[in-house]
Amino acid sequence: MTIPFGVNLSFCVKRWVTPGLWAKLVREEIGVDLVQFSYDLIDPTWPDDLLSELAGELREATAAHSLTVHSAFVGLAHYTYNQLLHPDDRVRDVAEEWLGRAYRFAALAGIARVGGPLGAIASRVDGREEDEIPEADYRDLIARMLRLAEVAHRHGMTELYIEPTPMRREWPWTIAQAHTMLHDLAGAAVPWRLCVDWGHSTFEPLYGSDRGKMEAWYEAFGEAISAIHIQQTDYRYDRHWDFTEKGAVDPAMAAALQRRHNLADRPVFLEVFYPFERDDVSVIEAMRTSTQILKAAFA
Repeated sequence: MTIPFGVNLSFCVKRWVTPGLWAKLVREEIGVDLVQFSYDLIDPTWPDDLLSELAGELREATAAHSLTVHSAFVGLAHYTYNQLLHPDDRVRDVAEEWLGRAYRFAALAGIARVGGPLGAIASRVDGREEDEIPEADYRDLIARMLRLAEVAHRHGMTELYIEPTPMRREWPWTIAQAHTMLHDLAGAAVPWRLCVDWGHSTFEPLYGSDRGKMEAWYEAFGEAISAIHIQQTDYRYDRHWDFTEKGAVDPAMAAALQRRHNLADRPVFLEVFYPFERDDVSVIEAMRTSTQILKAAFA
């Protein structure tokens, strides 16, 4: 079975920023027909009339180039804030409103799924990191996620994604935590599912070389995994390299592992970030080469 493969539009940030640009590039130059939108390209807090116009442009451009937009992810800019776990409740309120606006834009653009990391508690002054976030913060997070599911339902979303990250200040970062979270979210108005990332689940400085394995996440969650991010990495940091770089992720191995765990129908998205000062031609060439490598592995 061919594994659905596409690209997250993270590589387009500050470059191909309009649908008319990235849709043509993705289809004709990079050679894929499946994309995951990034809110680094559109801020859902922009004025409603502008967002409605941009959503229409997105629909038109993707239809013209026969592209499917599977889902939308929060992007790097929003991720840099502490979002739903910021120490100030007022900032959490703003983050909750931001996500609700993201669902609204997705609905206007014809995108049925939205996800990303949820937030991070603040660091301690002494730098010590606990193994779990405070219980009160966790309970507040779950309450907000249940409310967000109600908002997503009103906007016609079919799934919401949690992306586990390899940081003790974020949630969830372990398999046990993710199990608890999914249990506590059971019955939400829109189901919460996981998007796992090859650079997150294999982060050895946090998990250890004996436990930093993507296979453990596949075994633990199975059907609860609805999408996968792939990147080239060295298991030492969350690199988000493309596949012209040398690293620890072998595409053939990744595809075989996915098939072995009956996840071949789950879409995989190449998620790569480039320095803004890198020249555009080399970015296109690297994305094209990486896509060819991955498409061959997932075919």
